[in-house]
Amino acid sequence: MPGNTFGTLFRLTTFGESHGPAIGGVLDGCPAGLPLDMALVQAELDRRRPGSTPLGTAREEGDLVEFLSGLFEGRTQGTPIGFLIRNKDARSSDYEHLRDVYRPGHADQTWQAKYGTRDHRGGGRSSARETACRVVGGAIARQFLTAQGIDVSAYVMQVGVIRTDVPAGQLRMEQRWSDPVRCPDPVASARMAALIEEVRAEGDSVGGVVACRVNGLPQGLGEPVFDRLEADLAKAMLGINATRGFQLGIGFSAAAMRGSAHNLLSQGGTLGGISDGTPLFFEVAFKPPSTIAKAQRAKTTSGEEVTLEAKGRHDPCVVPRAVPVVEAMTCLVLADHLLRQRIARA
Repeated sequence: MPGNTFGTLFRLTTFGESHGPAIGGVLDGCPAGLPLDMALVQAELDRRRPGSTPLGTAREEGDLVEFLSGLFEGRTQGTPIGFLIRNKDARSSDYEHLRDVYRPGHADQTWQAKYGTRDHRGGGRSSARETACRVVGGAIARQFLTAQGIDVSAYVMQVGVIRTDVPAGQLRMEQRWSDPVRCPDPVASARMAALIEEVRAEGDSVGGVVACRVNGLPQGLGEPVFDRLEADLAKAMLGINATRGFQLGIGFSAAAMRGSAHNLLSQGGTLGGISDGTPLFFEVAFKPPSTIAKAQRAKTTSGEEVTLEAKGRHDPCVVPRAVPVVEAMTCLVLADHLLRQRIARA
C-alpha cells in the first residue's frame, strides 16, 4: 500500500506536489461534535509557511486552507474532513536546469529508481511543501487534544553547534513564535540566528535539533509491542523531510549509564511503550538542507559528472519552519492513541 496515509483510527491521507496546482488531504476518524476554530488552524499553517521567518526561503505562499467536507456550523461531523491548499508562488522555471540532473543529497535518483519517472520541479511530492498538509491535520488533532487538557510544544533546541541548555520546563514556550529561530531562549537564539545568516552568506546550509515537550498526557497511551508510543512517535518524526535522528528522554546517553543511575531518571514519558503520566520529551535531528548555492559535483541521468550551482529560493536551515511540523505529527500520533485507548478495555 503506498505510504500516503498516516495513523490507525485518526488517519491523515495527503496528496499533491510542490509545483502542482494544489496540495491537500483527507482526515478521517475525527470524532463528531468537536468545535473547530478555523483561525487556530490557519495560525498553525502561518507558522510553517514559506516567508514565515526572515531566516528561511523567499518563496511566498499564503497557504490558505479551504475545507471541502466534514464540517457543519463550526463542528466536525464524524465524516472525512477534506481540505485544499493552493500553490500560488511556484516558479517551475527555476528548476528547468535540473530536468536531467540528480541533485546531491536529494531523493532524485532514488525516486527515479523506484518509479521510473520523477518530477524535477522541486522534488515533486518528496518536497517539504507536502508537510503543510500534515500541519492542517495536526492542527485539528491539537484541538481534540486541548479538549483533553494535553499541551504539545516544540522549539528549536540547537542550530549547528549552538544549543540552549535551559531545561524545557523553564522556558517560556509562548515566546517561540515571536522569535525568528523559534527558540524561546533569547541568548541562544541570537547566536543561532547569526550562524544561519553566516552560512546563508557563504552559500551553505546548517542543520539542527527540534525538541518537543508534551504536558498533560494521561497514563496508558501506547501499545506494549509493535505500536509502542515512542515507536509511533519515532516513525512520525523520521517521516518528516530532512530528519536524521530521534531520541526519547536522554536517548543515546543512556547507553553509557548503569541501571542503578538510569532508573532514577525520567524515562522521557513512557515505560514499556506506554505513557506513564509524566511530561513526554523527545528530540529530532535535522540535516543541513541539501540545496545550497555553493558549487557541487552532481551526475546527470546519463551518468555524466557536472558542476551544479543551485538556483531558486531555499532555506539555509530548516529547523525554524520544522517546529510546527514536529508539533503537528506529535498531535496526530497522540490523537490516534487516545482513540485507540478508548477501545483497550471493557
